[in-house]
Amino acid sequence: MGVETEFGVAAYDGARQVLTPEEVARYLFRPVVARHRSSNVFTQNASRLYLDVGSHPEYATAECDSLSQLLAYDKAGERIFHRLSQQCDEALRADGFSGATYLFKNNVDSRGNSYGAHENYLVSRELALKSFGEQLLPFLVTRQLICGAGKIADGRYVISQRADQVWEGVSSATTRTRPIINTRDEPHADSHRFRRMHVIVGDSNMSEPTFALKVGSMLLVIEMLEAGFDLPDMELADPIAHIRDIAGDPTGSTELTLAAGGTITALEVQQNTLEAAKRWLLQRPDEGTPNAEMSRVVDLWDRVLEAIADQDFSAVDTEIDWVIKRKLLTQFKDRLGCDWDHPKLAQIDLTYHDINPERGLFYVLERKGLAKRWIDDAAIEHAADHPPETTRAVIRGEFLRAVREAELSHNVDWVHMKVNRPEPRTVELPDPFANADEDATELIRWVKAQKG
Repeated sequence: MGVETEFGVAAYDGARQVLTPEEVARYLFRPVVARHRSSNVFTQNASRLYLDVGSHPEYATAECDSLSQLLAYDKAGERIFHRLSQQCDEALRADGFSGATYLFKNNVDSRGNSYGAHENYLVSRELALKSFGEQLLPFLVTRQLICGAGKIADGRYVISQRADQVWEGVSSATTRTRPIINTRDEPHADSHRFRRMHVIVGDSNMSEPTFALKVGSMLLVIEMLEAGFDLPDMELADPIAHIRDIAGDPTGSTELTLAAGGTITALEVQQNTLEAAKRWLLQRPDEGTPNAEMSRVVDLWDRVLEAIADQDFSAVDTEIDWVIKRKLLTQFKDRLGCDWDHPKLAQIDLTYHDINPERGLFYVLERKGLAKRWIDDAAIEHAADHPPETTRAVIRGEFLRAVREAELSHNVDWVHMKVNRPEPRTVELPDPFANADEDATELIRWVKAQKG
């Protein structure tokens, strides 16, 4: 599994914008282009760093095979971009610009432009992805209740940033109609064995427990469907019809029409799925993400749903992004005696997502103990500079280190490693779970022999 995160960028001197996002992005990627002659590269931790359409810096984690590992590599992306932003600030000052660079891990800017947080899950080629995806839709439409990032929109507070941007259930499109699940067939692996489930409905998360719940709950549901586990039939007549209503209803009482007739509330969809996950956990093989960690996921999931049912969020108000942010904004709203459309609240809403660990509002809350952790800084720092050791990413990382030290022309993607000169040599890594490969070892040995 892996995640892709697009970041918003800006450069401000006080309240004055000093550069356009396009100009900031060029400064931000200047060291990357200078070193690699490209703005689309794989980093030393075997993740992908690139400049996406619309001047959005994007980070795609290396392949991970457990929840905490993936969380560490997601957070490592923030660290990597923060380092680049520090170099960007130095370059701006050298060119006579004042102010500072800001990178935001959110999903929508003040002009309504949106950018994504995509999840990728490896599933069997034997599954019919469209029908499999349709079985997931009731869970995914309502998942925002447990892991939304929250935002102020149209004079009110809503629990999800992406709900407004999604227009279809399952589709091969990405930007045109923005489906919940994208079915474009790009497995980045052995296409005879694997498919990639590409989920593009989720919010970017600052909170580690929220990210863990978002991905962990999804993993459990995928596992249950793959295993043919007994899940309640909650197929919806029109899965996308009420996704925005759910975002505006923190009580979870939005009614959804079932394909078989009758209705079910958004909260009931989550409660039914959680009860199935509890049963699954009793017999789940202890592989990939350990059962002990999945138990943490289920515990948090349970507490969030109880909080929604009771409308008492004190048990999760340091763990769930939309709850943490709403509590903070409500405190300022009451202090100011203002409505939700006050510009000060909009500023707080945005700076919650600033990835600068010294300046970002979320990290201020974290240092004060108002936002809980799931992993520690040591795991994140290690992930920023080293590839995952349990997947093929470790081979890619070793290859990249070797060819860059030897200064050899090369090309890398998720599956292939190629040396262009002095003679073309290519190795293919079709199995994401294989962290060793004889042909790759021989190629890396050959590369090292070319050094000097």
